[in-house]
Amino acid sequence: MKHQPSIALHIEELVLHGFPNSDRHLIAEALQGELSHLLADPAIRASLTTPRETPRLDGGSFQVTVNSEPNATGVHVAQAIHGGLKR
Repeated sequence: MKHQPSIALHIEELVLHGFPNSDRHLIAEALQGELSHLLADPAIRASLTTPRETPRLDGGSFQVTVNSEPNATGVHVAQAIHGGLKR
């Protein structure tokens, strides 16, 4: 069985405007779970085998509704980060 290299991702600061401060932990937990799932993809893992530092990653934008659940927001953020890493 081939050993898959590990990925260590450190997000220094995540700036989300317009969300209640009380939702930040729920958004962060959903983001972490979804990002872990997305980074398990062998295609993205292969592209991240070389250590690198990215001072700023533009994940683009996404839309959420006014009553969107924090979990859904976290998933959207993770998908945006994933998309930025693939570019």
